[in-house]
Formats: sequence, structure tokens, C-alpha cells
Amino acid sequence: MPDPANAYPNIIHHGGASGVTGSCHQLNCDSEHSLLIDCGLFQGRDAADDTFEQLKVQFDLSKIKALLITHVHIDHVGRLPYLIAAGYNGPIYCSKPSALLLPLVLEDALRVGFTRDAKLIEQFKARIAQLLVPLDYKTWHTVIDTPALRTRIKLQRAGHILGSCYFEISVTNKPDHNTRIHNTRIVFSGDLGAPGSALLPAPQSPHHADIVVLESTYGNRRHQSRHDRINRLKAAIEKALQNDGTVIIPAFSIGRTQELLYELEELIHRHSPGGDGKTKPLWKNLQVIVDSPLAAEFTKVYRQLKPYWDDEAQRRLKAGRHPLNFANLYTIGNHDEHQRTVDYLAKTGQPAVVIAASGMAAGGRVMNYLKAMIEDSRHQVLFVGYQAPGTPGHQIQNATPGKDEVTLEGQRYRINAGVDSISGYSAHADQKDLVNFIRRMKKWPREVRLIHGDQAARLALKDKIEQAAQAAKQEIRVELAEARH
Repeated sequence: MPDPANAYPNIIHHGGASGVTGSCHQLNCDSEHSLLIDCGLFQGRDAADDTFEQLKVQFDLSKIKALLITHVHIDHVGRLPYLIAAGYNGPIYCSKPSALLLPLVLEDALRVGFTRDAKLIEQFKARIAQLLVPLDYKTWHTVIDTPALRTRIKLQRAGHILGSCYFEISVTNKPDHNTRIHNTRIVFSGDLGAPGSALLPAPQSPHHADIVVLESTYGNRRHQSRHDRINRLKAAIEKALQNDGTVIIPAFSIGRTQELLYELEELIHRHSPGGDGKTKPLWKNLQVIVDSPLAAEFTKVYRQLKPYWDDEAQRRLKAGRHPLNFANLYTIGNHDEHQRTVDYLAKTGQPAVVIAASGMAAGGRVMNYLKAMIEDSRHQVLFVGYQAPGTPGHQIQNATPGKDEVTLEGQRYRINAGVDSISGYSAHADQKDLVNFIRRMKKWPREVRLIHGDQAARLALKDKIEQAAQAAKQEIRVELAEARH
């Protein structure tokens, strides 16, 4: 990318460059007009010791004309309260599903890290509603139009969570009548989903771009196939149930929880009378418990957004099935009910799968399940998503059961429960998918800038993209983004 001091467009990264959280990227279209893409929270190892100082928005907002939201995960939108507090007053562009989901995410983020004052929270949500501009997919929208500059955006489905998108951005600089008009096409990937994800169609590559800002969370890894991951899910659950134990799945309230429910409904259907397989008592009596008020709210919205589900999910609906609202599904409401459920499952052999936030076991209701059960070998902790270094989830995931310990809310616990991970449930594209996102473009970009990944992942992906370019006889520059705070 040219030097920001003398060439436009250019990109500054305020977060999510050399880490996997805190995504926040500024596209300078010219000297007076910028777009901000995402404004997320730093988590795990990316979080600074002085959290408040890191959260503050200290970059100049005077030239930022619009905020573009790729999706509503907290590491992409969690700093919105601080952005508004810093004086941002422009439009917030996102997909129509994201516009429905965003208020739920922000209310939760405000209660956890900003304020519990209900009046302030409602005022903030009302302010966000005034700024939100929901957009259709696959349609160009003009967001900046001056005599010297025209900037348009187009949302494409990213397949990461419902409502997720990547942005195609067309920047047309037209300095004066004597200078040739210059157009640059830039793609910001946000987080790309993996092909075969439940409920969502796979992302399709854009036709062309000059510059692609590409996530690299799993740039050095390959996921299991969907067939393999469903079998792994089935095996992990049956192992715990045969031991009269509970399967504890730390999962993000939005995206992962709904995908798991979709797959669990399929397994229960398969092993029930009239399903595809023979009836198994373990599955027939299995309780699937969603213990997260936020996840329950998101699931309701997911059900409202059925038109955005993929073809497979539509076929299930037409067959009279209810992938996100089946008979074995139970939702836990208030805290007293939550605590009773924890105590009951810890003491009995009731077959159950518990899905609870947070996804990296860094807080939320899943902590009480872990504290009550992680020292009991009957139970199973199952990870279905990325665990950032520095989080309890990462500690548990890399532990040796019966030997290692984990610190949960200041107390040490020996890990005796079984621990398993299924990488195929990641909502992120893996290395092959990310390379294919570039490879399948009709016209390759001249530059790829890798963000949203640790150093090892970015270096491995850089190498694979360069190999693919060499094989395809394409000239391409692959760079590792550097953050500017």
C-alpha cells in the first residue's frame, strides 16, 4: 500500500492487525474523507493491562464519514459505545439481519463493560437506531459523493454468522478536469465463514479487486469436514452420556450456538423413531440446554430471519422440522433457574448437553458449570471454536486431564473432566478456504493485506497465497498488517 502521507486511498489499522480481536480499520479515501470498518473489543492476549486506555477511541474522527460493520461479534463492534462517546455522529452501514442483531449485542456489551444504568443503555440504543442504515446484499450504495471523490460500497454474504458480510468498496478519485480519474476496488473480508456451515451459504469470491484486506484467524490450519465434525460431536456426547455426565460446550451466543442447535437437532432426529437411524435411548432422552438469555434472544431473531437461511435449512423447514426450536431443547431464564440447573446436573446422571457463553470461558454462565464439573471425570468439556491465548478456554483446551489445573475466577481447579475440540465448527474459513477466496477471483488483486490473525497464522497464509500466485502466474504482494493505536 502506498505511503499514507502522499497517496490515496490508504489504510490505517487501529486494531485487529497483529491480533485476532479488536478489529478496527480506517480507509482513507482522500485527505478529507475516510471510512471506518468495524470497531471491536480487544480480548484475551490482545487486551492490554490498562483496559480502559485501550478501549478509548483516540484517533481523529473528523474525517470519518461512515462506519461499516461486517458483523456483530463483539470483537468487531464492542467499542461502539466508546466511538459514540468520542463524538462519532455519522451513519452506520450494515446488513439488514445485522441491524436486528446489533442492539442485542450492544446492550449486553454495555451491561458487562460500560454501565448497568437501564436509562443510559436505552438512550444509547436509541442513538444507535438513529445512525443505523441497513442495506441489502449485492447492491451498490453511494456513501461519499463530492466533486473530487465518489465512494460506493457493496455488501456480499460472508457466511460467518447470520448477517455477516464482506465489503467491496469502490473509491473513485477525480481530482480535476486535467487529471485522469482513478478508481480503486478494495475488499474488506471481515470474518469469512467456512463452506458447509449450518444455516448459511458459503461466501463467494468477488469478481475482482485491487486490494484485499483478508482475515487470517485459521491461516495455518485446516478444518475437519462437516461429516467428520458431526461424527466427532456425536462421539463426544455419547462418551459423556455413557458416563452419566454432562457435555459442557462454551459457545458464543450468536452464530456458534445456533449452528450447534441445528446439528444437534439433526443427530436427535437421526436417532429418533422415524429418523434415519435406529432409536438410541441416550439420544431419545437427551436434554439440550441453552443457558444464556442472550443466546436465547439471538436464536429467536435467527428464527425470524429464516429467509436468509441456506437451501438445506429451507428443505428441513419444508419437511416440518424445526432446527432451532425442537422438543428436546430447553432454555434457562433467570439466575436462580441457572444455579438450580448447575447443581442438578453436577449431582445427577441426567443426560444433557449444555451450551453456555462465553465462548472462550472468560466469563458468563459457563463458568459456574466449569467450576462445578471440571474436577469430575464423568463430564466432558467440548470446544467448538477458537480459544484465544490468555483465556481460560485456551488453558483448558491445551491441558492434560488429571494433571493440569486452570484458574477460574481466581480459584484453581484440577481438570479431571474430559476435554475435546472440534475445529470444524469454527465459523472462520480455514487456510484452504482463505486461499480459495483469492484464487477464485476472476481478476486477482495486486495486493493482499493480512489481518485478524496471530503471527504464525499470517506467515503461513502469506506463504500459501504466494505459492498459489506463482502457480497461477499472478503478480501479487502479500503484506502483514501493522496496527496503529
